[in-house]
Amino acid sequence: MQDRTHRLTSTRWRVCILSFRMLLVLGFINLILAQQTLCEMYTSVVNVQQAIAVEKELLKYLKSYIEDETLRLNDLKRFYGKVSNLHTNVFQGAGTAMANPLFAYTLIKRLQSEWLNVVYSNEANENTQAFKSGYEKEESRLPKFEDLQGAAKGLMRLQDVYALSVKGLVNGLFQRDTTGGAVDIYRAENSITLSADDCFLIGKTGNVSYALSLSREILHLDPSNKRVTRNIEKYEKILAASPASSDVLIQRPNTTYLETRNTYEWLCQTLGSQPRHYENPRLHCDFHTNGNPALVLKPMRREIVSLQPYVVLYHSFISDHEARTIKEFSAPGLQRSVVASGVKQSTAEYRISKSAWLKDTAHPVVQKLDQRIAALTGLNVHPPYAEYLQVVNYGIGGHYEPHFDHATSESSPLYKLNTGNRVATFMVYLNSVEAGGSTAFISANFSVPVVKNAALFWWNLLRNGKGNGDTLHAGCPVLVGDKWVANKWVHEYGQEFQRRCSPNPDD
Repeated sequence: MQDRTHRLTSTRWRVCILSFRMLLVLGFINLILAQQTLCEMYTSVVNVQQAIAVEKELLKYLKSYIEDETLRLNDLKRFYGKVSNLHTNVFQGAGTAMANPLFAYTLIKRLQSEWLNVVYSNEANENTQAFKSGYEKEESRLPKFEDLQGAAKGLMRLQDVYALSVKGLVNGLFQRDTTGGAVDIYRAENSITLSADDCFLIGKTGNVSYALSLSREILHLDPSNKRVTRNIEKYEKILAASPASSDVLIQRPNTTYLETRNTYEWLCQTLGSQPRHYENPRLHCDFHTNGNPALVLKPMRREIVSLQPYVVLYHSFISDHEARTIKEFSAPGLQRSVVASGVKQSTAEYRISKSAWLKDTAHPVVQKLDQRIAALTGLNVHPPYAEYLQVVNYGIGGHYEPHFDHATSESSPLYKLNTGNRVATFMVYLNSVEAGGSTAFISANFSVPVVKNAALFWWNLLRNGKGNGDTLHAGCPVLVGDKWVANKWVHEYGQEFQRRCSPNPDD
């Protein structure tokens, strides 16, 4: 028995590892049978949290179904017990029993009527139909196939970026394999293990032809797995119907992505700025007023994180109440975040989140935030010289791969505002996360962890108006937690006297 258990456990690991390899080795594809949906629950944790209420409703329907079915089965048990008792204690001498017309009548009645009711009863169908009707009421709020794919890709992204141990993930642990053994990255208070089927569902969202070969290997290890057998048949049909398009890979950003990938992953894994940055005396903390009377009595706690690019972290910039208000008011308007694509904007796999825009008239808290940003930076943050406040909620493994906030192409939709490029970014962390989610500055080689209620500020453009290449940055995947940020982007026009040009054309 012990050997058999060991073999089953070993098989389970191999199944999980094989399933993960489907994505790790050859990347992702869009399955031909995938359905398109506007829901995209996986792109925002707040939407995933809303799904909990849906499952609670389904539990109510399931409970009613179980109760109804229990009553039906109890009736069947009573009928079985009654008839079985007759055959055991009465019908031993069948001729004697049948001499009694009452026994004869009840026997005929049972065989002609009661057994028919047992075999052809509609009660089971009625109970099932009632349960099905309840399910259909909630169906529009259920995750779609795209959400399952997106969640699986999110897990794979976390495994990839943070170099997580597959074995650890299967056991519900966030660990990284090292020469000294597995090291915990984050220890969850509540953990959940993944079954071989969970791993397989993650793996089969990848390359179809490779999934087919690995599925055959899994079937060799577990010949009784009917799900794998069915998937093999499906993969063979997909490949037969469209052999040329079945191995299309989801496109990443341009070559910049490939050049910065290692640095990006390393900065996400280090979970904070590198120690050498704090050895520079010019990188310090102070109480900052920016010469503004509004901040004299309550100066802002400023931490200068970097000089090139100039990046500042303002601690306790926003209160818990203000952060909660912004999240509550923006939640109903959250939609899938987009990226610039030529003159248009579109969704992309390298940005997984949902966002909403809040005008300063949406709530007094937004107005106060704008006034505070203006006081700290000295910039004109009123539209059209600045954009409305963008509130972002990240999804499962939510991230934004290396990018610039400022436009790098003259055809960018940013220029539709006719107020120039984005000169500065002011990003507010509306809450904390348990692990991951750092803001990594790729070219400058440092990262800033999520600090609850703090705000990060940097200049996107040099004083000569050119884009600052050192501001290439990324939002690292959220390993555990619900990350919310609020972005305020300030444009060039309107800042002529707030941020003057330098006499040096190279500045």
